[in-house]
Amino acid sequence: MNDLNALVVDAHSAFAASHSLADLENAKAQFLGRTGRVTELLKGLASLSPEVKKSKGAAINQVKQAIETALAQRRQALADEALSIQLKAQALDVTLPGRLRPMGGLHPVSLTLERIEQIFDSMGFEVAQGPEIESDWYNFTALNTPQDHPARSMHDTFYVEGGYLLRTHTSPMQIRYALSHVKRHQPLLDAGQAMPEIRVIAPGRTYRVDSDATHSPMFHQCEGLWIGQNISFKDLKVVFTDFCRTFFEASELALRFRPSFFPFTEPSAEIDIQFPSGPLAGRWLEVAGSGQVHPQVIRNMGLDPEHYMGFAFGMGPDRLTMLRYGVNDLRLFFDGDIRFLSQFR
Repeated sequence: MNDLNALVVDAHSAFAASHSLADLENAKAQFLGRTGRVTELLKGLASLSPEVKKSKGAAINQVKQAIETALAQRRQALADEALSIQLKAQALDVTLPGRLRPMGGLHPVSLTLERIEQIFDSMGFEVAQGPEIESDWYNFTALNTPQDHPARSMHDTFYVEGGYLLRTHTSPMQIRYALSHVKRHQPLLDAGQAMPEIRVIAPGRTYRVDSDATHSPMFHQCEGLWIGQNISFKDLKVVFTDFCRTFFEASELALRFRPSFFPFTEPSAEIDIQFPSGPLAGRWLEVAGSGQVHPQVIRNMGLDPEHYMGFAFGMGPDRLTMLRYGVNDLRLFFDGDIRFLSQFR
């Protein structure tokens, strides 16, 4: 029995001297392996008498259980030591301040669109949104664009299956909005009464086959429309002049309405601006196209051009953004360079 107790003591000593799981497995083999000391004792029971085998076998099994318990305890201790070392190596100093993510911000063109909408909202204009994939009728025909007009060419327009196209301007929304407006107020028209004025802007993405420092295949436009019974070119000049001076925060900003041609307006004018000071002072810069809505376009809206008239304009928010922030390459807005965009937060 003393020999069995000594065996347990030896196992405890061997396990305690093991400082890694590999060492512990080697120590285990000395006692519980195929040729281990406990295994040899169990093999020796075969030559004993039944009475002796029973009593001695029970004692050996108790020793085996004690050694297995000591082995499990040492294995757990080694695992705890390894975990403690790992935790110390990966320790976090919870007293340090956290790393804050930088605040995001709106894209500069989005800031411009927001500003445009706010200014025209203060003038009583609604904002209309619509599909970017349009039919030929809304994009060209309803706007009095001839069948042989260059804008219909594949060189200028992205066509898609089914006779549709990516809108080349947001003017189709003027037609859509006007038709919806007329439909809502048709009872008034049928009764010979005046319909409420149409006053709307249509900002959004547009697409043309063009790409250089000042043009992009995808760009933004904002069209405006005001239709009523007595809306003249004079109103166009007042509204757009007020818009430009408010947008650029320059009360001395000069505007020039230069005669031009657009199939959907008559008469038509390009709108140029001139800054009173700064790096662009003294230069005339084109910012929009405009004019009195063509009588045929009025008819396509479901109205009688003998009783209703108005003006329309179209401008490029991307260009306004370039002028407002002094950017000389349109492509910078769409490259996704955070270093550039973060300046506008």
